Amino acid sequence: MTKAAAKPKARKKPARPAARPPADPNRRREWRFDLPLPAVVEGRLPQGRSFKEQARLRNISSTGAYFCLDSGVSVGTKLKLWIDLPKEATGGKKVRIQVGGLTIRLEKPDIKGKKQGVAVRFSKNFKFVGSK
Repeated sequence: MTKAAAKPKARKKPARPAARPPADPNRRREWRFDLPLPAVVEGRLPQGRSFKEQARLRNISSTGAYFCLDSGVSVGTKLKLWIDLPKEATGGKKVRIQVGGLTIRLEKPDIKGKKQGVAVRFSKNFKFVGSK
């Protein structure tokens, strides 16, 4: 008697990876800190006129910050920021950081204060400077 023809083994399908968790609505890579730090923001408006304005950061991370301005900058505007650090974080000394950045997002001006929300991505270079 001849053996019955052996059936080829069915290949197993590779296991599917587990379902991905839902996307995090806060997709930022770095921690953001809600610190109302005083800052001076300087730049050039789309019309070419330069400006310098006092601001208060709403939040900050290692790669950027968010604050409001009256000046009317546009996305892609290069800015310089001088940020005053709290004395509690600097051993009681006045310390100011100077950092450059690029506007990456704008929000419509809020009706009350007519200020525009500005998100800035910091450049990699920064320096510590004396407080003015």
